[in-house]
Amino acid sequence: MPIVRFRLNGVETDVDADPDSSLLSILRGPLHMIGPHFGCGANECGACNVIVGDHAVAACDTPLWSVADKDITTIEGLGSPQAPHPLQRAFIAGQALQCGYCVSGILMSAAALLKRNPAPTPEDVKAALDRNLCRCGSHNRMVRAVLSAAAEIAAQ
Repeated sequence: MPIVRFRLNGVETDVDADPDSSLLSILRGPLHMIGPHFGCGANECGACNVIVGDHAVAACDTPLWSVADKDITTIEGLGSPQAPHPLQRAFIAGQALQCGYCVSGILMSAAALLKRNPAPTPEDVKAALDRNLCRCGSHNRMVRAVLSAAAEIAAQ
């Protein structure tokens, strides 16, 4: 099989797999990234979102070949327990998560937004999170958390 090369969380990565495999299956399988979750498998829920370049994409329907030579960020690359990203701190402080299943995808959507727009309006945040489903109903707290993280980043 052909080798597909990309940068995963800042590390050059080579994958020897079917190039038509979903990015999600490669991330969760051979690369052991468990942050992106399988939700619907049809780009409808956002649980599997990762950042490719500076945009959030659904890894479940992104073919491996399409990420060749690109930068991919998963939740594992956003922050760490020792040095959490401002979004992670804001979500915890604002109690903007409950069950947690959707949160990694939502954080990826929010991080991609902040990469492109460091000073979003509430409407910008709502639009960026629109394709992410949260059955727990935490959306309003999530919007506030993203705005709080944006303010923290701007103050740095």
